[in-house]
Amino acid sequence: MDLVPGLREPLHQPLKSVLGPATAKVMAEHLGLHTVGDLLHHYPRRYEERGQLTHLADLPMDEHVTVVAQVADARLHTFASAKAPRGKGQRLEVTITDGSGRLTLVFFGHGVHKPHKDLLPGTRAMFAGKVSVFNRRLQLAHPAYELLRGDAEETVESWAGALIPLYPATAKLESWKLAKAIQTVLPAAEEAVDPLPASLREGRGLLSLPEALRKIHRPHTQADIAAARARLKWDEAFVLQVALARRRHAETQLPAVPRRPRPDGLLTAFDDRLPFTLTEGQQKVSREIFDDLATEHPMHRLLQGEVGSGKTMVALRAMLAVVDAGGQAAMLAPTEVLAQQHHRSVTEMMGELAEGGMLGGSEHATKVVLLTGSMGTAARRQAMLDLATGEAGIVIGTHALIEDKVQFHDLGLVVVDEQHRFGVEQRDALRGKGKQPPHLLVMTATPIPRTVAMTVFGDLETSVLDQLPAGRSPIASHVVPAADKPHFLARAWERVREEVENGHQAYVVCPRIGDEDETPKKKGRPAEGEGDKRPPLAVLDVADQLAKGPLSGLGVEVLHGRMQPDGKDAVMRRYAAGETDVLVATTVIEVGVNVPNATAMVIMDADRFGVSQLHQLRGRVGRGSAPGLCLLVSEMPEASAARQRLNAVAATLDGFELSRIDLEQRREGDVLGQAQSGARTSLKVLAVIEDEEIIAEARAEATAVVAADPELTGLPGLRTALDALLDEEREQYLEKG
Repeated sequence: MDLVPGLREPLHQPLKSVLGPATAKVMAEHLGLHTVGDLLHHYPRRYEERGQLTHLADLPMDEHVTVVAQVADARLHTFASAKAPRGKGQRLEVTITDGSGRLTLVFFGHGVHKPHKDLLPGTRAMFAGKVSVFNRRLQLAHPAYELLRGDAEETVESWAGALIPLYPATAKLESWKLAKAIQTVLPAAEEAVDPLPASLREGRGLLSLPEALRKIHRPHTQADIAAARARLKWDEAFVLQVALARRRHAETQLPAVPRRPRPDGLLTAFDDRLPFTLTEGQQKVSREIFDDLATEHPMHRLLQGEVGSGKTMVALRAMLAVVDAGGQAAMLAPTEVLAQQHHRSVTEMMGELAEGGMLGGSEHATKVVLLTGSMGTAARRQAMLDLATGEAGIVIGTHALIEDKVQFHDLGLVVVDEQHRFGVEQRDALRGKGKQPPHLLVMTATPIPRTVAMTVFGDLETSVLDQLPAGRSPIASHVVPAADKPHFLARAWERVREEVENGHQAYVVCPRIGDEDETPKKKGRPAEGEGDKRPPLAVLDVADQLAKGPLSGLGVEVLHGRMQPDGKDAVMRRYAAGETDVLVATTVIEVGVNVPNATAMVIMDADRFGVSQLHQLRGRVGRGSAPGLCLLVSEMPEASAARQRLNAVAATLDGFELSRIDLEQRREGDVLGQAQSGARTSLKVLAVIEDEEIIAEARAEATAVVAADPELTGLPGLRTALDALLDEEREQYLEKG
């Protein structure tokens, strides 16, 4: 409760007390703006110069637009209709122009009187509405408008300056209404508390925050806009990096049990039986991890590695080191298929070292158990007993590991596979299973550009594996334009047959399962040029058609997420054993499935997958000594953005390059895990890829500030900004990160 209302910071004032409840309600519901500060940080999307008008020629269809233009002519028509049978219906057609194109505005019925009076030829105004097509011409029906008179005092005042800001708006709230509201609250910007330390601001020649807010909303020149944006980008980068730096600092204060491998223990025995030498990269990353494990604070490390770069080997050696040191290690996989796969490959790699307590087990051996939700009661009970007594040094499982009932004897290391599929809460719950916080290693095969890693995983130290192990083969990728060149698709199936005849196997990936309710006529079929109208191709349909058609005589099986776990495992076992020639699957095979004999992959409707997903999928082939082949089938036209994306994937095997392309095409909000939290993404002016330097510099500055003053006692402005940026959801995200 505010006992002294006068002392309340102006930026925290609720909008309803300043703008009135009706406007405030629309702003809260449609734009997520609640306080004066929120509104001041709702920056213009772009600016119109008085002399340069929006190009009407390139208006987007069906979008809500704001244009500045001049009325060329206005005509009132009367017509007869059901409502006005005696020819009394009225329609006002106004043509506006900006020199590049023309646009028709239409008003009907009683709505014609005011515009008929206002919109005289020669009048300039801002118009906002939804673009549609009528009689092959672009039009706006009943647009809202605001005259730009230039003589009336109020308009001159509210549109002062040569640049008209256009704001991200909604149908319920036009850009100029937002501009007027911002005009009302702009004086409060003078009270904005500056989060940047004065030394940093002066050292980099940045504007003060009040000045930056004034200039972004009321610029007089392009230079004003540039200076304001530069300052506001620093705010976002710096405040976020301070939050992460504080998180890292807090981690260094936590206790952890140092875990050093015994000189002649399990790890040495394992290394001795390896049939190959580790790559330089694997050795270097392993050293970084072992150094972290030996400290008295929990390791927090992100291990990035291209598909097939040997991350699992590095993670397994870290787990063995912890078991050597008397602790237990848990590996968390996002799906059951993957947990089973990891369990199989770990026990195969370890051989008799995984048979602790059994006849034939080595003296150094430990037990490796699997724990998933679908296991039978007896097996599950045994696995949980082995964990509680410490009999099992390594456990591999799905989120079933996190359940309250699962107890560990001494959990020393948690390895999380594919971070982006794994909730922060889940990692947190598992972390709580140790007597002291366990060490944490997060693995991802999705290459993340350096700046995104700094922004999203800023609380983790990063190690990168960028060499492929010797003996891995390159993968050739090609786009198959099924609509333009159906014979290319026919050739694709011939290539699959050739691979199988040479003793290899293939995957066919589809975006959908196909047992959903759908009308029979809608069933997806490969290569029918219906464009967007048909639903995405489905595993069950495609498998059926291939088995009867181009791949008849080959062993074709299906795999998808809605199959029973035992069924899935049986299919994977048959495929891994080489009993199945072609596996038609959904993206359940995207991560971690390892069948070295599989050399070809055909991805149907490839345009329906994201760039990094395609890269992940492609990594399932070429895992042995024979070269891999990936065919991206699409019906999208040559010129479409979707085809450009596929061409980019076909052109490079460099995951970091692809992740940049991916990021440039998506909103950063998605990448920052904010997509789920509605309209507010925490980055408004900062672009993760473009502003690489700012982010790197802000990280260095933030680390120094936090090291000198972890509680930020000398920087009250920065504390306030942290609270504002980290709305509760984001705060928790960082807390648990």
